[in-house]
Order: sequence, then C-alpha cells, then structure tokens
Amino acid sequence: MGRYIVRRLLQMIPVFIGATLLIFLMVNVMGDPVAGLCGDRACDPATAAQLKREFGLDMPVWQQYVTYMGNLFTGDFGTAFNGEPVIDLMASAFPVTIRLTVVAILFEIVVGITLGVLTGTRRGKPVDTVVLVLTLIVISVPVFVTGLVLQLLFGVEWHWVEPSVSAEANFGELILPGLVLASVSLAYVTRLTRTSIAENRRSDYVRTAVAKGLPRRRVVTRHLLRNSLIPVVTFIGTDIGALMGGAIVTERIFNIHGVGYQLYQGIVRQNTQTVVGFVTVLVLVFLVANLIVDLLYAVLDPRIRYA
Repeated sequence: MGRYIVRRLLQMIPVFIGATLLIFLMVNVMGDPVAGLCGDRACDPATAAQLKREFGLDMPVWQQYVTYMGNLFTGDFGTAFNGEPVIDLMASAFPVTIRLTVVAILFEIVVGITLGVLTGTRRGKPVDTVVLVLTLIVISVPVFVTGLVLQLLFGVEWHWVEPSVSAEANFGELILPGLVLASVSLAYVTRLTRTSIAENRRSDYVRTAVAKGLPRRRVVTRHLLRNSLIPVVTFIGTDIGALMGGAIVTERIFNIHGVGYQLYQGIVRQNTQTVVGFVTVLVLVFLVANLIVDLLYAVLDPRIRYA
C-alpha cells in the first residue's frame, strides 16, 4: 500500500504541471488584463507598460508560468490587480465553499444512497417509478432554475430560511444552498446506486447469503450495499472538486462569497492571477480526492490489493 501511494503521488506531479500549464495558457488568452484595469477608456501607453512590469505581464508566457510555479513553493499565489494577495482571498473564500461542499456531499451520501438502496431493492414498484421520475426532473432542470425556485419558496414565501447567506455562512445557513448545489449530483447518485444494487442482487454471493437465512438488513448492508458502492464512491470522489469549482451559480444566487464568487469576479475583471491561483488549488483538490477514492476501493472490497 505504501509503495502504491508513493507511486500515485509521483504520478500527480506531471498531471499537476500539465493541468496548471493548460489553465495558465487558457487564462492568458482571455484578453489583455491591463485594458480591463483602465475601464472603458484606453490605457495610456506609459501606464500600461508600468502595470505590465509591476505584475510581470511584460515577460513571455512561458517565463510567467515558470515564475508562477517557482513562487508556489513559497506559498505565493500572486497578487490580484487590486493589490490584495491571492492567498488572502483564498483564506476567506475556501472555508465558505468547503462548508458548502460538505453539506452538498452529505446530501448526496445520505439522501442519494438511501433512495438508491430503496429503489434498487424495490425495482419496478411504484416507489421506484416515482423516484426515477423525480430524479429525471431534477437532472433536466438547470441548477439556476432550481435555486431560484427554492429560494423563492423557502426564503421569500414561507420564510423558513433567509433568502441570502450572511458573511459568516455557518452550516445552518448553507443547508438550502447545499441542497441546490447537490441536486443534480444527488439525482445521479440515486440512479447509480439503484442500478448497482439491482445488478448485484442477482449475484451468487447474495443468493448464498439469503439461502443461509441471514436477516434481510444484514444481506443489504454487509453484502449487497458494500459491493455496490464502488461506482458510487468513484462518482462522489470526483464530484468533490466539481462541486467546489462549479458553485458559481449557487453562490451567486444566495450571495455567498466563496470560491465560485471569486472565480466569477476574476473572470469578469480578467484578473488572471486570481483565476489561476484558485484553479491551481482546485486541481490539487481533484488529485487528492481521486487518490482517496482509490484507497477506499480496498476498504469496500477486500479482494482489491495495491502492490
């Protein structure tokens, strides 16, 4: 297991370099960030040259990337065009988005897997049909529509929650935004769990467990569910980074100043340092989440061994 972890960590290095290089190149072709600093009027050539020297934009792109990667080892993610260090923006944004993501993941695990087991063990029955129709509706409706409707109902009409989230963004305030953020993924987890449960129900080891007279609950939890969770864990693991990076719409709806909000502001203002810095951390989140998922395979299925 130790050798496998070391090998995977070494494999992450070229993946990280390649992903950050691609992101750096894509962000640097968005446009001239200096032009955005001057507003609607064109920048004075002397002012534009000074700003480019100040932020290192006068260097070739490859040299900017090498300088950026070198600064990462010292914890320097650059400086936003307003003079604020990007690391400070991260310190205020990531804790909020992490809490929001935790709420969303809990919805996926608790609600999604529960509904998946319920429908998978009752395939073809009315409850299965109802859940399938509901999940199909959730998948079909855009997230911004779901968010606005739930905000209108729970926040404006029924006054069950606040329509927007405060600056503290505690877990209680993030329940409704977390549900909105997790809605589509929750539907996929439900359908994926249902399919996996339904397929494994016909397996020999399940028939053997039933023939031995084991209680239904033990057959489902100890045998059927455990072996059916591998594809679900894979989806949830890869979804962690997607939720953190894809929270732009949800955070805009509920006025949450998290990662999505900072990325949106960075893109609109062509603030390349902010966008590259935040996406770099999200790349690390994806890599670590995938490593944890691979290690969980051995926990769920004892037959899986890593050399």
